[in-house]
Amino acid sequence: MFSDNKKEKQMVEGSSSQNIIAQGTKIVGDLISEGDFRIDGVVEGNVTTSGKVVVGKAGLIKGTLQGTDAYFEGEFSGKLTLSGTLTLKSSAHIEGEVVAGKLAVEPGATFNVTCVMKGSVKEINGGQKGTKAEQSA
Repeated sequence: MFSDNKKEKQMVEGSSSQNIIAQGTKIVGDLISEGDFRIDGVVEGNVTTSGKVVVGKAGLIKGTLQGTDAYFEGEFSGKLTLSGTLTLKSSAHIEGEVVAGKLAVEPGATFNVTCVMKGSVKEINGGQKGTKAEQSA
């Protein structure tokens, strides 16, 4: 009797939620969630999540996006910061600033951004040994 309640509670706590912004929906403002997002509508504002973001062909984000992984078939304009992988399908159109750990781009995708790959800054700084004073001595 009591064990069933514990199992249900664990399933609810352990499962990640998925938020869906349907086609024809426009949201102006900030979205914050620990769950995943599926965006087929329009979001103007800031999207922050520790989950994955999927933007469908009809989807559009204007603003900032901070998350782990993102998969784009639609459009993005603004600043995109991901700790994981940015995946762009051939129909994707991305403009602005991008910081990502990994990048996967299909032929045909539009990618007009300034892009920084996480790890590249460490590699550049790691190549310089010592301080300026030590290097000039």
